[in-house]
Amino acid sequence: MGDSVEGRVQSGVEAFLRWLPRWRIGTSRARTRVCRLCLGSPVATAAGFDHTVPHAVQHALLTRMSAIVDDAVDEYTRRNLPTVHRELATSEATDASAYRPDEGLAPEFQGLEIDPEPEEGQPFLFTLAGLAQAEAPETPVAPPKIFSEEAKAALRTELELADQYSREVGTTLCLALVGHRARISDAIVRLVEPQVDELLAELSRSLELPRAR
Repeated sequence: MGDSVEGRVQSGVEAFLRWLPRWRIGTSRARTRVCRLCLGSPVATAAGFDHTVPHAVQHALLTRMSAIVDDAVDEYTRRNLPTVHRELATSEATDASAYRPDEGLAPEFQGLEIDPEPEEGQPFLFTLAGLAQAEAPETPVAPPKIFSEEAKAALRTELELADQYSREVGTTLCLALVGHRARISDAIVRLVEPQVDELLAELSRSLELPRAR
């Protein structure tokens, strides 16, 4: 697991560093809700991010790292946890025909709101979230599954194994990411901090009081 995760972390960091020069602070939309992926993330700590790094920049890297963990756990589940894998496959098959505008996005946009915040007095003709809800197929409610005690015990055991494996992959990923911290920090200093400083300077100039004559 270690070598595979380390290799994918390196590839993810390389992709992030190729994307970062294209990022512009003026194109980032402010969030009105807390991002559960980024807030308090140990992956952000491993990358060396602090509160001065804009959320959009952090989210771009953390989304790539999260995908590494998700893919590793999915593969582990497919190979070793037949009960959990069967339940997940059934759920995915049920939802396969639903319209999902937030799928297929570039990693730096995954997990973000798909619609901008509404402006007062300027209603949307439609929203992507609304279209997704409107086009969701009506599926008949399946009767509740009845599991035997043995099946329930097996499912609980497999879920615990999946959680344990996810933590192991996450730890391995963070240790691998620490090795790239210097490169990430250098890119932030060169490409992000000047934009933040310029924005703060512009705000400061706009707030300066006019001089008395």
